[in-house]
Amino acid sequence: MFRFIHAADPHLDSPLQGLELHEGAPVEALRGATRRAFENLVNLAIEEKVDFIVIAGDLYDGDWKDYSTGLFFRGQMVRLQAKGIPVYLIAGNHDAASVISKRLSLPENVHVFSTRSAETKQVAGHPVVIHGRGFPNRAVPENLAIDYPSAVPGKFNLGLLHTSLTGKPGHDTYAPCSEEDLRLKGYGYWALGHVHRPEVISEDPWIVFAGNCQGRHVKETGPRGCRLVTVNEALQVASAEWHSLDVVRWQELTIDFSGVESEAEALRRIGDAMGIAVTAAEGRLVAARIVITGTTPLHGSLHRNDQHWQAQFLARAQDQGAESLWVERIKIATSPVYDIAQLAERDALTKIVVENLAETGDQQIGLPADIEEMLSVLPSEVRITIEGEWNGDQRTAVLNDVRAIILDALTTKGGQDA
Repeated sequence: MFRFIHAADPHLDSPLQGLELHEGAPVEALRGATRRAFENLVNLAIEEKVDFIVIAGDLYDGDWKDYSTGLFFRGQMVRLQAKGIPVYLIAGNHDAASVISKRLSLPENVHVFSTRSAETKQVAGHPVVIHGRGFPNRAVPENLAIDYPSAVPGKFNLGLLHTSLTGKPGHDTYAPCSEEDLRLKGYGYWALGHVHRPEVISEDPWIVFAGNCQGRHVKETGPRGCRLVTVNEALQVASAEWHSLDVVRWQELTIDFSGVESEAEALRRIGDAMGIAVTAAEGRLVAARIVITGTTPLHGSLHRNDQHWQAQFLARAQDQGAESLWVERIKIATSPVYDIAQLAERDALTKIVVENLAETGDQQIGLPADIEEMLSVLPSEVRITIEGEWNGDQRTAVLNDVRAIILDALTTKGGQDA
């Protein structure tokens, strides 16, 4: 029997963009999260006395800003070398051979697979052969799996591959291949990387995305970690246990305000949802996006008094304890209780306003001219990002806010129901 850890996509020192826009953001905790998660990986390997580790690509997030990233990784490998734990890794699209320009010699316990062709490596002291190939370039459109060798008889065959399979939402299609391509090789375990959400594709044979070690933004919610795999004497996978490594847990907390009429009840629901998230994170910092949904009489107030509500939500986050929960963003997606059609029949002026609001529903609202002028001097990649955000969620959010405020004003007089 032997055991190994399958990890992928550590993205060491991945930059977290936009944090400076968030007042009170735990910048240092977030920026150091990828390193601390990787330290957790090494700690787990040492504590469990595993026989080896495989890393399925994107160890780095791109070319090193300086040598500190490489020195950090090397230091962790020295820790493993002292315990006799070898590491086998491949390059992915973010740390392809053509991307990383700086180099450091690595300890003897680390083997980096070739980027020119599929390579097979025997694990000393164990009936294991590992087949792998790294990315030579950032974009690899061809099916690398086809050129992997067939299984070596009498050995546990492990395939190490950075791939999108036949395509996954949110990920570029690199080294595409099918499950059948992998099955035909006759391996006992395929350790995959590139897709950041953990997923067991198959258990016969085992085809597994370990996911990344640490979520880096709100689109990477939930636990992130690795697989601890046990192989029995018959050279069959006995288990592939999940172990969380992340130190910051990204969550989207959707809270239903349906029927909520009072601020006290609204804040109770917010506090309860935050408390559940903090408990589930088991001591990790929760980085949360708050999404408020449902049909509620508070709809207009949530938009009109947005600063008040934001402060109240942040206060509930403080109640969870120091460094327990940070609110990344608050999104109001509620609906009004009032009948808009009935409102339009109240008087002629109200009808005109309501109808005009309805007509603007699907219209494209462009950026103001002075903003367009300022954007013209920015680098193209920055300008494209800002324009893309405005044309998507930002534009919709602003339009919804305006609608809510106007409709709320129509239904109230001096703060009282009309």
